[in-house]
Amino acid sequence: MEYNTQRTPLHMPEYGRMIQQLVERCKELPTKEERNEMAVAIVDFMGQRNPQLRDEDNYKHKLWDHLFILADYDLDVDSPYPFPTYEQLAVKPKKMEYPKLQGEFKFYGKSILQLIEMAIQLEEGDEKAALIEVIANNMKKSYNIYNKEHVTDDVIFRHLKELSEDRLDLTSIDSLEKSKIYHSSNNRNNKNQKNQNQNQNGNRNRHKNQQNKNRRK
Repeated sequence: MEYNTQRTPLHMPEYGRMIQQLVERCKELPTKEERNEMAVAIVDFMGQRNPQLRDEDNYKHKLWDHLFILADYDLDVDSPYPFPTYEQLAVKPKKMEYPKLQGEFKFYGKSILQLIEMAIQLEEGDEKAALIEVIANNMKKSYNIYNKEHVTDDVIFRHLKELSEDRLDLTSIDSLEKSKIYHSSNNRNNKNQKNQNQNQNGNRNRHKNQQNKNRRK
């Protein structure tokens, strides 16, 4: 009985022992022509066993790279692509910089910072006021979820001032309900409600007029 500990290590376990043995057999062939022919057949077989690779860019190139890795970087064949070296594949990718948030406010997320920048660039008016209201409400939700405790509006206003580098300052008010933002929003809601009422009244009047016409006929 042959134990796995006595076999060649699987350099890429996802391909299994069968393909590993085929690669080892290819390395032992005496002529380069035979090795080339078998290498092409192995690559095709690898593609059949892993059809998901075909959805990736340059999947053929990746299969030839995998063949060379399976051969432990020691395979004398003619490849349509340059073989990678062990040193190239051993290089670790560069560490990606994680987006940094100011101070201790990482729980607000990067989207809040982007919204704050948008609000800063807007001119004073209803659009800017509405956006600041959205920002403040979302900051409250994020704070409550992360800290699992209720937060007052004045705390949110202080955080907003710091995150915006003093360019959005609402610390002079106690809460959203007392701010111009709240009243501006209420005014918009009142206007919308007024328009809806006017439309409903107009529809009722038209309906009554039509009924009177029908009676006269």
